[in-house]
Amino acid sequence: MEGEIANLGQFIGAGLAAIGSGVAAMGVGNVAANFLAGALRNPSAAASQTATLFIGLAFAEALGIFSFLVALLLMFAV
Repeated sequence: MEGEIANLGQFIGAGLAAIGSGVAAMGVGNVAANFLAGALRNPSAAASQTATLFIGLAFAEALGIFSFLVALLLMFAV
């Protein structure tokens, strides 16, 4: 019985950590949408801001990868 409760806790924790992947996807969409809105307002400045766009996308995606790794560690850690 105690082993089943521990497994249940692992899966609940992994599910909660996996929510971070969805939040990271929303963050990537938010970064891209704000860049697009800024580029449409001032097209001449868009070329100089693409490096900032890719840095923001990388940071947002890294958070999703970290939450995915935490979910895997919670599910398969003994």
